[in-house]
Amino acid sequence: MAFSVEQMRSALSDGLLSFPVTDFDANGKFNAETFRQRLESFIEHGVSSIFVAGGTGEFFSLDEDDYRQIVELSVATVKGRVPVIASAGRSVSDAKKFVAIADEAGCDGILLMPPFLTECPEDGIVEYASQIMASSKTHFIYYNRGNGILTAESVKALAAANPNMVALKDGVGNIAALNDTIKTVGDRLVYIGGVPTAEIFAEAYLSIGVNTYSSAVFNFMPEMANKFYKALRAGDQPVVTAIIKDFFIPFCRLRDRKKGYAVSLIKAGATLMGHTAGNVRAPLTMPTAGEVAELEAIIKKNS
Repeated sequence: MAFSVEQMRSALSDGLLSFPVTDFDANGKFNAETFRQRLESFIEHGVSSIFVAGGTGEFFSLDEDDYRQIVELSVATVKGRVPVIASAGRSVSDAKKFVAIADEAGCDGILLMPPFLTECPEDGIVEYASQIMASSKTHFIYYNRGNGILTAESVKALAAANPNMVALKDGVGNIAALNDTIKTVGDRLVYIGGVPTAEIFAEAYLSIGVNTYSSAVFNFMPEMANKFYKALRAGDQPVVTAIIKDFFIPFCRLRDRKKGYAVSLIKAGATLMGHTAGNVRAPLTMPTAGEVAELEAIIKKNS
């Protein structure tokens, strides 16, 4: 853990956050070489943090061996140039195992995913997250989504109980609820936009003080992703509007055709741009040939 609390907060609150896909070969095994190249490309394009084995990285389908290879390679490749943040989740015991592997590899923080499957009471979620956060001195970001959604007072309680919690990532897109949390908890935490294709929410996020977000499309259109983020922060509304209209709206319409396409289309886009990461693992499915053709048309229009 090479980054202090202040350095971590700075990296998470200003600059584009990247969530690389996890590269698989033709047999569905982790492809270390192409993943290493992907990380180097992300660094070259100026990201402020790299989140590996996250939602876009198919954390839900990785076993411990996959995960260990990913975090060790990520730390060795990035070499402290920006924070490397890995994911953890599932059961408390599983999450602690993933945290320990990430700590041993030298990761700078953990994105804590919601519990597995079952519907959860908020006080139970706080206990779940607290047990995991207490297992390590690393920096934690709680991912508020799925069956692990916390309202403002619960987020406040979680942060108060865990000094190593540095940020909250929103995966819901309920701007009113997030605004309540931000105003209730204040600057104790950094707030990150994290709904799928977060750029479509970026203007609303910025209006309540969420300065950055996770960008999945960075995997195949890094120049456009950077252009959009810089225009957003500079208040260049014509550029923001044009990119949303020409790229993000048609992309999101395509994404919404099937569950899981928020990840599958990213991998298809990477292949179209000549940097394939292989196919997704079940239970996700790849887009059809016709949908890939539609994606290619969207990319060409915006390249």
